[in-house]
Amino acid sequence: MEGSARSGDVWTRPRGGRRPKLTRAAIVEAAIKIADAEGLDAVSIRRIANELGVRAMSLYTHIDAKEDIFDLMYDEVAKEVLVEGELSDDWREAILQIVHKEREVGLRHPWMLELAHRSPRVGPNGLRHVEQSLAAAALLTTDPEAMLAIVTTVDHYMLGYTVREQHVRENGQERVHTSLLEREYVRSLLESGEFPHLKPLFEKGLYGREHFTEGLNWLLDGIERDYAEK
Repeated sequence: MEGSARSGDVWTRPRGGRRPKLTRAAIVEAAIKIADAEGLDAVSIRRIANELGVRAMSLYTHIDAKEDIFDLMYDEVAKEVLVEGELSDDWREAILQIVHKEREVGLRHPWMLELAHRSPRVGPNGLRHVEQSLAAAALLTTDPEAMLAIVTTVDHYMLGYTVREQHVRENGQERVHTSLLEREYVRSLLESGEFPHLKPLFEKGLYGREHFTEGLNWLLDGIERDYAEK
């Protein structure tokens, strides 16, 4: 059943089911809990059913396939990205509000970025997030193409940085840095003079330090300067 064809978007199909314990919201909540604890690969129809104490087949009264659950998970977490209340009326502050929320949610739910690579179907919360991002860019320019370029450029920076940050967290890259310095051949190479720029970084322990906001401000400075000149 997991590989069956899907009919329409999951948000427009009947929710189905008569068990009070088994709702679409409960399915999505259980799936997110599993993914947060063990990663996306741990999410399956059977595993979710076990978490909810129901038969696996009963989930199909609410979804057509496991991919539906992924779509619903992604959209549920997209709700957490939305900035509550009014955005700042300053384009830069509005962008910063949104991007910091995106990074925070991405680190809290690492599997979300993995799902983004699978191109999940965009749900209502995902559309609200895109609309909010465009509204922030619209404070700088009303050209739709330019608005999209600004949002996409900032998103690329945030996604790239957050993926790297997750990698550091999962693999303890600072410990790797320390262990490299403990290797004699690495120390000898650094002392050889061949790496005049890399050596000071190792010595000062700067490898893998966070500069998210600084880099983001550099990016926004360039965008702002470009549009100020137009």
